[in-house]
Amino acid sequence: MSIPTTRILPIGAEAQPGGVHFRVWAPDSPTVSVELTNGRGEAQRTVPLSAEAGGYFFGWVEEATAGTRYRYRLASGSFPDPASRFQPDGPHGDSEVVDGRSFGWTDGAWRGREAREAVIYELHLGTFTPEGTWRSATAQLPELARLGITAIEIMPVAEFPGRFGWGYDGVYPFAPCRAYGRPEDARAFVDRAHSLGLMVVLDVVYNHLGPDGNFLRSYSNDYFSSRYTCEWGEALNFDGPNSGPVREFFVSNARYWIEEYHLDGLRLDATQQIFDASPKHVLIEIARTARQAGGERTLLLVAENESQDGRLVRSPERGGYGLDAVWNDDFHHSAMVAAVGRIETYYTDHRGLAQEFVSAFKYGYLYQGQWYQWQQKRRGRPALDLPPRSFVVYLQNHDQVANSLRGLRLHQQTSPGDFRALTAVLLLTPGIPMLFQGQEFAASTPFLYFADHSGELRKRVRSGREGFLAQFRTIACPENRELLQDPSAEATFSQCKLDLAERETHRPAYRMHEDLLRVRRENAAITDAARIDGAMLRDDAFVIRYFSKNGDDRLLVVNLGTDLFYAPVSEPLLAPLEDRGWSVCWSSESPDYGGAGTPPLETTAGWVIPGRAAVLLAPDENCELPSVRLTEKN
Repeated sequence: MSIPTTRILPIGAEAQPGGVHFRVWAPDSPTVSVELTNGRGEAQRTVPLSAEAGGYFFGWVEEATAGTRYRYRLASGSFPDPASRFQPDGPHGDSEVVDGRSFGWTDGAWRGREAREAVIYELHLGTFTPEGTWRSATAQLPELARLGITAIEIMPVAEFPGRFGWGYDGVYPFAPCRAYGRPEDARAFVDRAHSLGLMVVLDVVYNHLGPDGNFLRSYSNDYFSSRYTCEWGEALNFDGPNSGPVREFFVSNARYWIEEYHLDGLRLDATQQIFDASPKHVLIEIARTARQAGGERTLLLVAENESQDGRLVRSPERGGYGLDAVWNDDFHHSAMVAAVGRIETYYTDHRGLAQEFVSAFKYGYLYQGQWYQWQQKRRGRPALDLPPRSFVVYLQNHDQVANSLRGLRLHQQTSPGDFRALTAVLLLTPGIPMLFQGQEFAASTPFLYFADHSGELRKRVRSGREGFLAQFRTIACPENRELLQDPSAEATFSQCKLDLAERETHRPAYRMHEDLLRVRRENAAITDAARIDGAMLRDDAFVIRYFSKNGDDRLLVVNLGTDLFYAPVSEPLLAPLEDRGWSVCWSSESPDYGGAGTPPLETTAGWVIPGRAAVLLAPDENCELPSVRLTEKN
């Protein structure tokens, strides 16, 4: 049997006809062997690997097949494969060979979806269903598609220690976590999603690795950099000595998920903590390689970036990194201040005013280089040239829900009217809206931070979490300290599992989301507007006008305060099309959602805009205004 000369990826164990090809980067070890094990860490056969330039070792083993367990024997000991495709017994156990080409895909005609169609649904596999597996989540995909979701964003699944966790402390970026099932279950999830018209985007962490089960230093100290300080662990070496193989490791990981799992995109965690001063930032390589791996599929590459750097979504030709969109924390912060009223910590520079919402609709980020009081420095870079679909907007996500005393959802912290109105603002945005699991039916279950650690690490994680939340003066109150839950307690994790029966018991909220997503889908003026403009009507009320390419405009009127009697009507954005009037085509005050009903907004006495409400108006051939005599004063 001849040894193959080609591989799919440069690292890891690849099952091929007649055997398995192994390749690993271990420049700190003079010799490397692959140990075929019995699955309990005991070597049954040891095969020396051949050294090649740059610190790599490789070898062909005919006895190995898909399912074979193995470890690498270095001079310093025996360790799992850093590029392991599966860790069936967790991060400290043996690695398993996985045949990435054996799955029977049925999505050959799938080409993805355009960004203008994107409605993202962020979910955590362990809490999305009671079972917390790929298979149980797959069973829920038809309902998500029926609701109007078009893209599933899965929180990190890279192998992590313990029985449960958020996934941001993963230690094997190529290995889907055994807690959720096997690799073929993950592929089946993606294949089923594509059959329903759903994209699948994976949250990946390329800024650090977790502390438990991380054996990269056993292979090379050059995986990490001492030049930078990362908030959550050792910074990765993307620009220092011997950084080439480190870049290759993570760039290959992006290719792997797109190519072998048919994923439709990546959400890149905390990109401000990916440090790289080299001429070509590693994110440029990741984006280019992912698109090459996707072939004809339309991909969605999204960055989280606390620094709000607009370069991320510009093309490399324009000095950017070539991603598609960035998370917009500014939108979330303004909405939370408007809904809850508290201005503390990172909400300090937001007031929840109408101006902020109008600016977010028109320009995305609010902070694009202005002074930021909370950080005592300038925040953001210019982004005025970026189109609305460059921004992912949200009222809830995993971090923001958990960054409260009890992991409360927005509807539990504000009035029903404000919740409905802000939901409309979110789902009628010209950007890319994102829902967090359960938001669509006003889930009663919390979402807390959980991570199954033990010993000293458990104490450190709990202390660190308490320290982080202590920046919120309301959480730091003495009477609240005992309410903070232990992240490593199983009860903390289990109470976060969604109760999917609430789709029916909370039917008004669920129907509202369903209707809004239908309105968004059926109104090209919203998703593909020729122009967006807006104006304040009062500090807590504003109007957004979607100028349609075919003259079929839409008008979103939002009032987060008391009833507004707006006269004289001097705002030109309220003017109807010629020989037309305005009629209500959707209202957050529909009785179906628990509202009080919506009389006509435009009257002979001026505009009467209900409080705590959002109303979408469409052109109407009827120009006659209802005659109303108002005694109330604005």
